[in-house]
Amino acid sequence: MEDELSFSDIYGGRLALQRRYYSPSCREFCLSCPRLSLRSLTSVTCTVWLAAYGLFTLCENSMILSAAIFITLLGLLGYLHFVKIDQETLLIIDSLGIQLTSSYASGKESTTFIEMGKVKDVIINEAIYMQKVIYYLCILLNDPADPHGISQVVPVFQSAKPRLDCLIEVYRSCQEILAHQKAAPTSP
Repeated sequence: MEDELSFSDIYGGRLALQRRYYSPSCREFCLSCPRLSLRSLTSVTCTVWLAAYGLFTLCENSMILSAAIFITLLGLLGYLHFVKIDQETLLIIDSLGIQLTSSYASGKESTTFIEMGKVKDVIINEAIYMQKVIYYLCILLNDPADPHGISQVVPVFQSAKPRLDCLIEVYRSCQEILAHQKAAPTSP
């Protein structure tokens, strides 16, 4: 079963959450961010080129215009390949673990897998960000040295920064799977 819900991020931008239920013990959540807008791309390009043209009129050196074009293209490629994330995915399977995938605008993907034996819990945490309180989903990992301790906190959906209503949807589903996994008998 698959459905798509519309939410907003902490800035008011539109986010799309796709929920895929493969089985009672396997679910995938895909949070899509807005694509790169032509308006912002055009405004940044025009600003850089106007500044370069201003310098060109002062210095009368054509290398300045060439450098502006080169810097704009390199900056755009770097932004698309290393910064702009179009989609973040959380796949949870009760017997295996949790997979986090980030898909960049350039097509590059970054994947992290966490074994279910290392997962202590999935929680909604709060943080202060730019003079406001925001909420984020995170995975708590078991500390091997201390059975009651936490070794690491792994934040989920870092780039999209969804609001609390979206996080609650994902949190409830993750808790259902974690409860199912804890209730299932373990065989030696």
